[in-house]
Amino acid sequence: MFDLSAEQLGHDRMVAERDGLALETVQGDMCNLATFSDAQFDLVFHPISNLYVPDVRPVWRECHRVLKPGGVLLASFYNPVVFIGDRDPSYAEQGLVRPCYRLPYSDLTDLAPGVLAQRRDRQEALVFGHTLTDLIGGQIAAGFAIDGFYEDEQPNPRFVVDRFMPTFLATRAVRR
Repeated sequence: MFDLSAEQLGHDRMVAERDGLALETVQGDMCNLATFSDAQFDLVFHPISNLYVPDVRPVWRECHRVLKPGGVLLASFYNPVVFIGDRDPSYAEQGLVRPCYRLPYSDLTDLAPGVLAQRRDRQEALVFGHTLTDLIGGQIAAGFAIDGFYEDEQPNPRFVVDRFMPTFLATRAVRR
């Protein structure tokens, strides 16, 4: 298990111990997998987490580097449409989506300074919304061949758009 958060890795170790699983945990940044050798893994599972990095393309390049030829990347991410809407709760109460953010989205540049300061004070993770060009095209540019694509519904809708379209996306990509 590889994660930037020591707290998350602690939870992972606890679950592994509880369920009798062998699990190695390594703390680090998904944009820099230098702790791992080239062609070290057969499979990389990348759950919805790239919304925490400002540029997802280095993630795909590093995944490609650490996978063996023929290795598989299973990646999931949000449909970028979830990042364009105004977060004002009054719009959600009315069932409205008011587009106000362009993609790529960044908490650093798109949030009002006061709101950003509050998030930082609460030590909340900053969020970034990527384009499909970076999410899917970035995998291809890194050297992957995408041979699977999947969409799914949000089981617990958070945004109005979740009620109208699949907002979870996943790819299966093979290292060439």
